[in-house]
Amino acid sequence: MDENSKPRSVLDSLGEEIVRIVTPVSICMLLVVILVSVLNNDSDSSGPSFTSIATVAYNESSSDSNWDKLKGAILNALVFVVVVTAVTFLLVLLFYFRCTKFLKYYMGFSSFLVLGFMGGEICLFLIGKFRIPIDCVTFALSLFNFTVVGVLAVFMSKTAIIITQVYLVVIGVLVAYWFTLLPEWTTWVLLVAMSLYDLAAVLLPGGPLRLLVELAISRDEDIPALVYEARPIINPDSVQRGAVVQRRVWRERRDNDIGSDENLDSRSNLNSTVYSSLESSSGLESLPSIGERTAVDVEDGLVSRSDSELAAPLIQHRINVRMNLQEGPSDDFALEGIGLGSSGAIKLGLGDFIFYSVLVARAAMYDFMTVYACYLAIIAGLGITLMLLAFYQKALPALPVSVLLGVLFYLLTRLLLETFVVQCSINLLMF
Repeated sequence: MDENSKPRSVLDSLGEEIVRIVTPVSICMLLVVILVSVLNNDSDSSGPSFTSIATVAYNESSSDSNWDKLKGAILNALVFVVVVTAVTFLLVLLFYFRCTKFLKYYMGFSSFLVLGFMGGEICLFLIGKFRIPIDCVTFALSLFNFTVVGVLAVFMSKTAIIITQVYLVVIGVLVAYWFTLLPEWTTWVLLVAMSLYDLAAVLLPGGPLRLLVELAISRDEDIPALVYEARPIINPDSVQRGAVVQRRVWRERRDNDIGSDENLDSRSNLNSTVYSSLESSSGLESLPSIGERTAVDVEDGLVSRSDSELAAPLIQHRINVRMNLQEGPSDDFALEGIGLGSSGAIKLGLGDFIFYSVLVARAAMYDFMTVYACYLAIIAGLGITLMLLAFYQKALPALPVSVLLGVLFYLLTRLLLETFVVQCSINLLMF
């Protein structure tokens, strides 16, 4: 057997999977850090002010003691988590009653507000900061067009994926920047609280996010939320065999449910989908003449091969797939890839983008040395989460590992590393 035809393990494409999700996360964090460095370094009071549900219980003041700030920050975080939990359960309830259109309209309206109002106000801050010459009519028309295109790009399936990804990153940057306007103690306690909430909401049996995921899986529908989706990884070995693989990681394989009617129906739907894809891609009913090129649609990619190379492998593959579908998917079929979507692509909630960026931006308000440490900690935590996702093949929270590592590295850098580096610089010690 040729070495190139050996099946690839889940770790072979893990590096590329990580790069495709780390890149937009890094861009989002970088843009938020730039905004914070540009807009939040003025000593006057002309900067933006922000009041939200996270500051309802306690309004931090510089004259308060650290103990009072900690108690008030915990109270603010508790109120915020309670509100988020209630809203998430409401989302699950609406999704359960199939109010999908209402949820999409609500998400679209929220995106319109973020792009139009939050984005517009930040643009006004930048225009005033850099004294950009622009009239109000041009600004209003440009902002309106940018907002409408963004809403359509996020919620229209026919839009190019790169445009959708760009607008999702922009929405994450805008929301993250406004979260950086919260008081310092409230911000740090809120980050830790949201990490714990994410852990409980995804892993606990009655967690709202777990209920939402299981409900979406049972109906084979996408979750109605703002989610960033990277391009799927196409396995060259699968392409050479003509395989069309439907990968879904958020499906927990329960052995005791294999014989249920609902599982049999979902399996039959998956079988018909794969078989119809093979029917359309193989072209066995009417093969073109030798020398012509046939396009084989493999998920999002197109692979062109000559008929003399395609005909025999596809015929044999159809026989093998028919036998496998009758017996049920094998372990290799079920463990293919580490994506969260049916196309095999990694999906990451936009809230993860936001809180990652808030952590790094808050570190940027103190020192850029802490920014580097927090960034590396977040990326390391995200890589650990993706590796756990690849092995456990189930939905995992993306906040806890990255945020807790980021907070830990922030404290260590601010309390220990900075003092060490400053003392070395004072004593002209370089290494």
